Amino acid sequence: MLISKRQLSRAALALALGAACAATSALPALAADNPRVKFATSEGDFVIEVYPDKAPQTAANFLQYVKDKFYDGTIFHRTIRNFMIQGGGYDKNYAEKPTRPPIRHEGREALAKGLHNTVGSVAMARTNDPDSAAAQFFINVVDNTRLDPVIIPPGDPVAKFEYMGRTYENVPRQNLLGNPQLYGYTVFGKVVSGMDTVEKIRNAPTGAGGPFPTDVPQKTVTIQSARLLP
Repeated sequence: MLISKRQLSRAALALALGAACAATSALPALAADNPRVKFATSEGDFVIEVYPDKAPQTAANFLQYVKDKFYDGTIFHRTIRNFMIQGGGYDKNYAEKPTRPPIRHEGREALAKGLHNTVGSVAMARTNDPDSAAAQFFINVVDNTRLDPVIIPPGDPVAKFEYMGRTYENVPRQNLLGNPQLYGYTVFGKVVSGMDTVEKIRNAPTGAGGPFPTDVPQKTVTIQSARLLP
């Protein structure tokens, strides 16, 4: 039985497609993309990529606030030009929004997986209690690795420990575990687009506002919406 040139071409194409499909099926499945959240503000937009694999409880907490539309109408109430911008807790009248219970500090786990307080990184704000983070977050506008958690060496007492340029020897472990400064701040995401908006907020003139004596943008910076991107 004779085969025409057109039939040969179709057969070759079918073989090529079959081989391509087989090769594709042999490839490992691609990892799921990290969640991304778009913030629309009165000064422009920016997008945060969140890392649930590195700070799972912190990421889940933040994303739940996003899903609940908690951040809509809140403001950036604290901006320090050579440090960070902080928001997500107060409305335009400086009334603090009620939150869910605070979450456990995950800073050391996130640090061990490569997250640092560097330019563009996003971390949870907290009080002096390491386990007090709720909804407020901040964006580092410079490298603030001094905010990273401090890894405590093994042993009790700890034979040698360095912190803030000083060396300590034979320190009881409990003394170190009880020092809130050593916990640092948990990084859980990074600004992946819209850093020009962050820069604009960072450079806004600041002064007193509401209950805060300093560092409040004199032109209110409002988070109009925060939404998960598809």
